[in-house]
Amino acid sequence: MAARNRLPPWHDQIRLANGREILIRPVRPDDAEPLRAGFALLGPEEIRQRFLDRTPELSPEMAHRLTRPDPKTEFALVAAEPLPPGEALVGGVARVAVVPGTRDGEFTILVSRYIAGMGAGRQLMRRLVRWAKGKKLERLVGDVLEDNQPMLALADSLGFRREPSETPGAVRVVLDL
Repeated sequence: MAARNRLPPWHDQIRLANGREILIRPVRPDDAEPLRAGFALLGPEEIRQRFLDRTPELSPEMAHRLTRPDPKTEFALVAAEPLPPGEALVGGVARVAVVPGTRDGEFTILVSRYIAGMGAGRQLMRRLVRWAKGKKLERLVGDVLEDNQPMLALADSLGFRREPSETPGAVRVVLDL
């Protein structure tokens, strides 16, 4: 009987610090439109911290690409309402991609202000680390703006070290796996 209530692989229903329940699961093609709609709810500072610029919108092409990761070299998750894909509001996105010619995985993560500071980023990052270890990667790396203190604090708490970045105003965070 318990097997009926089991979630598929990489699916986890979690309760945030504010009591709200979200579902962390792999991204799906049906998430493209909710991602685009959710992007419009982001503030300019959230966009700058994630994209390192002020991208005004998530284009249909970007949403299409984000929701169709190559399973051999990419992994992407969403933190969404526990509703069917395409209907659920997406509050967070995390992605890791193998850097060609290396054993490094480069991560990106975006958690909207509506669920920021409640544990969703930590939950997403832990799953990216687990996927990278499963792929036998050597390091997980990401560029974080120097003024994005919440992300830098999260990276520090998970054992990432800081290195100089080639991106002006950013710090590279690195986790040896």
